[in-house]
Amino acid sequence: MVKITFIGAGSTVFAKNVLGDAMLTPSLQYADIALYDIDEERLRESELMLKNINKNSNDNRATIKTYYNRKEALRGADFVVNAIQVGGYEPSTVIDFDIPKKYGLQQTIGDTLGIGGIFRALRTIPVMVAFAKEMEEVCPNALLLNYTNPMAMLTMAVSKATSIKTVGLCHSVQVCVPDLFHYLGISEDYDLNDFQWKIAGINHMAWLLEINYKGEDFYPVIKEKALEKPMPHHDAVRFELMRNFGHYITESSEHNAEYHPYFIKSKYPELIEKFGIPIDEYLRRCVDQIAGWEKQRDEIVHNGQLTHTRSQEYASYIMDAMVTGNPTTIAGNVMNTGLITNLPTDSCVEVPCLVDKNGIQPTYVGDLPTQLAALNRTNINVQQLTVEAALTLDRNKIYQAALMDPHTNSELSIDDIRNLVDDLIEAHGDYLPKYH
Repeated sequence: MVKITFIGAGSTVFAKNVLGDAMLTPSLQYADIALYDIDEERLRESELMLKNINKNSNDNRATIKTYYNRKEALRGADFVVNAIQVGGYEPSTVIDFDIPKKYGLQQTIGDTLGIGGIFRALRTIPVMVAFAKEMEEVCPNALLLNYTNPMAMLTMAVSKATSIKTVGLCHSVQVCVPDLFHYLGISEDYDLNDFQWKIAGINHMAWLLEINYKGEDFYPVIKEKALEKPMPHHDAVRFELMRNFGHYITESSEHNAEYHPYFIKSKYPELIEKFGIPIDEYLRRCVDQIAGWEKQRDEIVHNGQLTHTRSQEYASYIMDAMVTGNPTTIAGNVMNTGLITNLPTDSCVEVPCLVDKNGIQPTYVGDLPTQLAALNRTNINVQQLTVEAALTLDRNKIYQAALMDPHTNSELSIDDIRNLVDDLIEAHGDYLPKYH
């Protein structure tokens, strides 16, 4: 029997997708599902919801149990899914946005890079490393499937600090080409099955390296149609990056606006309007999700007739491939063991991976185009220093990570960056370990 442990199971909608998918997968239908979360109310709601799906869509084949002891939830697991958010919307996310604003530093999402991404990593890495070390004790051969951001930093930290096998999973590669084609109107005239494409780089900054239609380069058509879009529009940042660096990027414009030094600039406030950059976007999303949850709770938690349709989340496909040996392919975030040859080996990359009974097998990519590798390295610098800070508790590494961040250092002086870091460390209090 396969045991699947879900850490952060209070993420009810996401748990529905991942574990509902598992219950609809023949090789996983009889799984022993272990749920753990520090929020006991949300944990009970997820349990009720999943038991309804198990009854209505899986003839009660799976066993579903909640745990209040994390190590016991992990004991004997074959697969561990991570979906935690340390500090939540309040107080931590609000702090990540409000304190930088006092220094004139604006953000859009703040969960992957920038000062917000740095501090989200510093809060999350100690928790993830702690339960990965518990995994070494009670399920050393389990695969950790991480869905929590900042994806690259968390995957890197667990890989460096423990022996646990892990892969970071993100939606951006899956939806990159279909969403681009839909937005440009290409999907109306072409069959997606007639295209071949290749994507690689780092999480949220992977690149559409090539795209061919029946063997012919299709990039000229994409670039021509992209230029026809009237500004501002929701993909303006990505199209501007493609115009200047030659390739389309996987993650959204609101994310990429804060990964680069070109778009959110107090000296040029007109850029915000020109590129349609949604400042404070993640705060609004959080508020909307919190408000919407009251309605969703009745729809999915207290619905005794609830069923599920298998989604495109990678998790169940990975687990099925490893259990049955029937291969699948994914885009995975893994350590760069010579996979992308002009990015540091001591970093996390996002590359195509084969999955079967041998587990996650990343594929060789080689060199990225020089300009794309250069952009990736600006983000990798921050990732590496943040992980070092978290694993060594060296406060200077936090300063250095922030000083290297492309958006932060394009807006603030060295002294302001150091003072901002100090203020954030103080504001986050016990959510952070003590740094020396």
